[in-house]
Amino acid sequence: MESQLSDILDNLLGMLLLEGSYEIEEADDSFVVSIETKDAGRLIGARGESLDALQLLVNQMVSKKMGPAPDVGSSPKDGAGFKRVVIDVENWKKQKEDELVSMAKSRADEVLTGKKEIELEPLPAWQRRIVHMTVSEIKGVESESIGEGRDRHIVIKPKSEES
Repeated sequence: MESQLSDILDNLLGMLLLEGSYEIEEADDSFVVSIETKDAGRLIGARGESLDALQLLVNQMVSKKMGPAPDVGSSPKDGAGFKRVVIDVENWKKQKEDELVSMAKSRADEVLTGKKEIELEPLPAWQRRIVHMTVSEIKGVESESIGEGRDRHIVIKPKSEES
């Protein structure tokens, strides 16, 4: 599968006329692609939207090449099956994760101090997940996603008595 993924990446990056390199690392349940390029902004886009779209496109292309997921009971080591592809450009996702953890802790402290809920800006699902996981580790606060589509955002609030 790694060679097929490499072919897909070569074609897509070539069509985008991007110069750079990439590395593919295989994890238990995914392939992690790290792309290095001087034109990272074009691949990342505003708020990471282009990167999310690229990752979705690559996953769909790999899935189509690999065929359906394996039957229950078969092992991915049998050569069948699909592994998710996670793409990062110039460590943008890693840096974003660190920023989100820091921001979530800071906002949770504000909620604990002020005893008032705080609404965050709309975030993509993977970013909301990081915030929820961070807040869940802090005593006295909880988080909830509200809204629909692009307006979906997190509210961090003092933990209710029932929780």
